Amino acid sequence: MQKKLIRKGKVKDLYDIGNGRLLFEFSDRVSCFDVILKDKIPFKGEVLCRMASFWFKKLDTPNNMIEIIRPNQMIVKKCEVVPIECVVRGYLYGSFYDRVKNGEVKLSVEPILAMKLPEVIFDPTTKFEKKDRVISKGEILSKGWMTEKEFDWIKQKSIELYKKMSDIANKAGFILADVKFEFGKDDDRIILIDSIGPDEFRLWSKETYSPGKSQDSFDKQIVRDWLIKQGYKEALDKAVKSGKNLPEPPKLPDNLIKETTNRYIYVFEKLTGEKFR
Repeated sequence: MQKKLIRKGKVKDLYDIGNGRLLFEFSDRVSCFDVILKDKIPFKGEVLCRMASFWFKKLDTPNNMIEIIRPNQMIVKKCEVVPIECVVRGYLYGSFYDRVKNGEVKLSVEPILAMKLPEVIFDPTTKFEKKDRVISKGEILSKGWMTEKEFDWIKQKSIELYKKMSDIANKAGFILADVKFEFGKDDDRIILIDSIGPDEFRLWSKETYSPGKSQDSFDKQIVRDWLIKQGYKEALDKAVKSGKNLPEPPKLPDNLIKETTNRYIYVFEKLTGEKFR
């Protein structure tokens, strides 16, 4: 197979393989706060690839996946990417919790960390900017990225897919706190694209869930939490605000890397019902 590198992303590489097809190569790289860390998480790329295949089939909605090449490659149909990341939130956590606490977002109830939101929220962000930021419907329409009809359809579809995933996660013993979808235009229709896995959602155990505190997550949240404790997130935010060069991320400890691998594999097996090895 001849392939031409188009882009090396944060966690996967994109190749053109001709005949209107692209090849995703899922890597073991890990990205936090839009920064690629120095360390890799073994088997992460394979989990992401196989998990994306599982969700594309399970959600039964038009998508651009053609086939999987084990262990970590996916062939997809080339299409025009809709330039936003469609974040759907069912629980108050992460950056959304920070925005609520800072008064940027108003809720109809008293905010409690990790609480279930009164209603599912569609919270899109930019995709191709250096650092993702929340973007309003008005700005999206003013930039001509999509029509109002397309925006409303994507919003409704994103919420619908989140609810489907939540039901599946619930049966497997998990709470799906939030998820990120991406869409593309295939001629005259909008389809689901890219990937759906632990890098795109936040997953908690139903058994240990307790609002009002940080939750134990089965995704890369434990890496984010460790970086926050090391002061890296604070240093990063200060550098961004001041326009200075971003600080180098610290090296991850071996036990954290191993635990992250274990969590990726565990959630894959629980959700899909398949053995990883």
